[in-house]
Amino acid sequence: MKRDELIQQALTTLSGVTPAQWFQSFFLLAAGGVLAVAAMPGDAKTLLVDYGARKAQKPSADGSSPKVPDRGLLLSLIDTITSWTQVPHSWFSAFYVVSMACSVFWLVQYLSDGAVLRFVASGQAAAQQPSATSGQVALGWLMMFLQAARRVFEHATIIKPSKSTMWVVHWLLGLLFYLSIGVSVWVEGSRAILDPASHIDDAQSLLKMTVAIPAFLFAWVNQYRCHKHLAGLKKYSLPESGMFRRYICPHYTCECFLYLSMAIATAPRGAWCNRTLLSAVVFVAANLGVTASGTRKWYVEKFGIGPVANKWTMIPFIF
Repeated sequence: MKRDELIQQALTTLSGVTPAQWFQSFFLLAAGGVLAVAAMPGDAKTLLVDYGARKAQKPSADGSSPKVPDRGLLLSLIDTITSWTQVPHSWFSAFYVVSMACSVFWLVQYLSDGAVLRFVASGQAAAQQPSATSGQVALGWLMMFLQAARRVFEHATIIKPSKSTMWVVHWLLGLLFYLSIGVSVWVEGSRAILDPASHIDDAQSLLKMTVAIPAFLFAWVNQYRCHKHLAGLKKYSLPESGMFRRYICPHYTCECFLYLSMAIATAPRGAWCNRTLLSAVVFVAANLGVTASGTRKWYVEKFGIGPVANKWTMIPFIF
């Protein structure tokens, strides 16, 4: 097959990919990338993944600064690149500001029949796939807005400023996630957006929303409690209150549960999960799972195995 024919075939294939499939691909590829980095040898993984307290080097027995181990050329290069491209850990707050801004943007687009919303929704609706109802779309939007609003409130009122840093790639990946999730909460309801009268709520959609709302509220409230407890701890001490009695990182457990509840709430007709948001759950679980695993290891090194031995890291009965 000639090169021009291959290019034309590739373009034809890409033109048939729906917006939902683009977002699903992004979430799953990003999750694969995170897991690939997590599988790298220890030193490289530490340089690329760790941040904050877990990145700080331990002092020597005499209290002096530790000696930097000899590294090969590749590790030295990774070290140099990551050192030059650090950003303040406090920049995490930008994620939730962006998320709120996206929610407001899409609401304005919907109320004004905006061209951007109609373009994305039309591209998805053209695939003639089952759609969520108008009520599910509204609930998904509200859940995402409430989550972003609460996180902005937390950063403004309870989370203490930190001098720690993180690799800029982590920050950029987070921004892309929140830009994408703002569309993902409604994209599989595009047909309802374009023609609300033909996609009114029925018994199945009402059941999904009835299941999802208490699950969302449980995770939403408890994640706030976890963050408040962490913010009130003495620096680098072991959290033990509330859900921390059973989990190393219950705030991550709640994060996964939040997006899973959104996936159920916005599931199209004939499905019990929104595949786009389920793909986002896979990314969130992979990304936070790597961090939670590092947190558990750091706790064991600092406090010993005893205080964490009987706790789940993040996912009950699994991890």
